[in-house]
Amino acid sequence: MTITTESPRHTITALVEDKPGVLNRISSMFRRRGYNIASLAVGHSEIENLSRMTFVVEGDVATVEQVTKNLHKLIDVIKVSDVSDGNCVSRELALVRVRANVQTRSEIMQIVDIFRANIVDVAPDSLIIEVTGDEDKVDSLQNLLRSFGVLEVMRTGTIAMDRGMDGSAESQPAPAPRHRMESGL
Repeated sequence: MTITTESPRHTITALVEDKPGVLNRISSMFRRRGYNIASLAVGHSEIENLSRMTFVVEGDVATVEQVTKNLHKLIDVIKVSDVSDGNCVSRELALVRVRANVQTRSEIMQIVDIFRANIVDVAPDSLIIEVTGDEDKVDSLQNLLRSFGVLEVMRTGTIAMDRGMDGSAESQPAPAPRHRMESGL
């Protein structure tokens, strides 16, 4: 089952055990089943020894349901949520190195201000701009900067969180780590 780029994007979050090999097992599941990860972000959560992963995948509702079911089957995955319904906050961080000289610097700074971005490094012939926002905002800024000469772009990928208390640890019972039963026990 291959996910095409013409399909809608879905954002899936997962609470996983924070230990070596988890990312490999999860990415291997995606690879084996032919799912493409458009974006992936991983970081520590508010719960000790657990991390949160945010995946952006492309596919129809049935495909995304299959992805979440397959994630649930993995031993290191505690909880999976599809937060694509729009009732979530999602952000991406990007660093953009753009060519800048004495003549273009002030125009670039005006564009940066309009996007509420920040200049985080100044060199004689370039600027590094930090922008945070949804994917459209990051794309729009990057497109406007192309005429100056975008030299390098680094994007974190999307992170997402349900609005309100729906997905918070306080609104849920503490997850118990799952363990495989060893044969003979």
